[in-house]
Amino acid sequence: MIDLNDPVVRGYLIRLVGEEGLQMIENMPEGEVTDEEIAEATGILLNIVRRTLFILNENKLAICRRERDSSSGWLTYLWTLDMTDIEPQLLKEKKRLVKNLKTRLKFEEDNVFYACPEGCIRLNFNEATECEFLCPYCGEDMMYEDNTVFIRKIEKRLDFLDNE
Repeated sequence: MIDLNDPVVRGYLIRLVGEEGLQMIENMPEGEVTDEEIAEATGILLNIVRRTLFILNENKLAICRRERDSSSGWLTYLWTLDMTDIEPQLLKEKKRLVKNLKTRLKFEEDNVFYACPEGCIRLNFNEATECEFLCPYCGEDMMYEDNTVFIRKIEKRLDFLDNE
């Protein structure tokens, strides 16, 4: 069974299905259950339960089996959590994060930035020249922004992820 208290797992699931989705996962009844049974057992709205189940199913973290009632012809969907595939999902997420951080690092290293002292906007050199180094929102003079600290934070994060 997956440890739902692991901060990495919790963070991934919250990003994937939100706080209410995580609450649903934590309180979901064992075995095959309908979405209505899940909503009743967890106290979460049925539409949120359904949205969460579909997201989990798309990410291979829930299994759905449908059953047709022979007398009425209605379909019943039975759901089971299957968190056995979460490790490959976390690895895929880690790779995506590393790729995005490397892209951002290159962007930060390759550009010079100017920012509004009021915090309205941050522009690279070319964008700042188009605005004549004046904030397009408040008209203040744009100030050079040293992004060395930000670059170091990205590099530190990449080092951490590479060593995990």
